[in-house]
Amino acid sequence: MPTFRLTLEYDGRAFEGWQVQPEGRRTVQGVLEAAVAQVTGGAGLRLTGAGRTDAGVHAEGQVAGLRVETTLSAARLGRALNGVLPEDVAVRACEAAPEEFHARYHARGKHYRYAVWNGPSRSPLRAARFHWVAAALDTAAMAEAAGHLVGRHDFASFQAAGSDVASSVRELSRLAVSGEPRGEIHLDVEGEGFLRHMVRILAGTLLEVGLGRTAVADVEEILAARDRSRAGVTAPAHGLTLVRVSY
Repeated sequence: MPTFRLTLEYDGRAFEGWQVQPEGRRTVQGVLEAAVAQVTGGAGLRLTGAGRTDAGVHAEGQVAGLRVETTLSAARLGRALNGVLPEDVAVRACEAAPEEFHARYHARGKHYRYAVWNGPSRSPLRAARFHWVAAALDTAAMAEAAGHLVGRHDFASFQAAGSDVASSVRELSRLAVSGEPRGEIHLDVEGEGFLRHMVRILAGTLLEVGLGRTAVADVEEILAARDRSRAGVTAPAHGLTLVRVSY
């Protein structure tokens, strides 16, 4: 049975996240599996994503591993899937992969980007992909605070309730703030793996710093506290995009 590696782009607004859920909720995995079944018959279909993006989160480079019985080449399969998928999800690349390829377990890192529109008035053209913050942000303070979070730490303060992971220790290889106040600001976050809502809580905390509600010096204390109540609010999902998965 052939194995394929799919690179996916999707607008997360109308999805209840990546993973198939009960009660007929619309998910990226569910829509993609239905499309695969439609073009191949679905014999032996197995689909695994590199990460479970939350409801409302977008992707430019989500990766999925697909095993399915088909005579279609990778290129033809990609074209066939794009012919039946809805407008808010597309296959950017479809490649043949080794039989043992696993999109999640073989991933070595992920790159997320949180986008903020910091203009004084709302921007309709950015509304789907940017979180609007009207008050001017201190990006220099945000960048300084971000530096305290890079490295290997216990990120329990930045983990949403309800997680069942064995350890909240993770390593951030990059947390960069780019852009200028009164314009587009991006928070780029890279690491081997992330806790539930971790990137959005990091973004919410850095925004609190940018608004002057949290001091730069307090960020190290928030991290050390390992207490979710000490960190900032969870930033809205629509500002977050999974940019790339590294292998």
